[in-house]
Amino acid sequence: MGIDEIDKKILSILMRDANRPYTKIAEEIHVSGGTVHVRMKKLSQMGIVTGAGLTVDYSKLGYDITAFLGIFLDKSSLYEEVAKELERIPEVVGANYTTGNYSIFAKIVCKDTNHLRDVLHDKIQMIEGIQRTETFISLEESINRPISIM
Repeated sequence: MGIDEIDKKILSILMRDANRPYTKIAEEIHVSGGTVHVRMKKLSQMGIVTGAGLTVDYSKLGYDITAFLGIFLDKSSLYEEVAKELERIPEVVGANYTTGNYSIFAKIVCKDTNHLRDVLHDKIQMIEGIQRTETFISLEESINRPISIM
């Protein structure tokens, strides 16, 4: 059971605006609302759609610093343990196991530079298996979009 052009159209619309009602999507792509509902259920069962998200402007909630961390591990085999510990830190909003210089590349959000320092010093660098980190503060995000599947 694969996906077809209708599935791709539905996904494309919802990736741009997850709040779009199925009835409006159905009108736009000339199918019934029930078809959209059934297709979305199929895409979920296939594991293509794994949830629905909300895009939040963290700065409007008082989180003015976005930083990326290159994390060096003592050993690559510690990745899963370290990732579980990172997941427990609320300020860590993303983490990836990577190739290249770093074992893990993480994204964190903090209220200010003092908060960033505290998160780095008191939380992240205290995790067993982390050798050291390199911090990159984001000055501006210029692109944040879903991939085009059409």
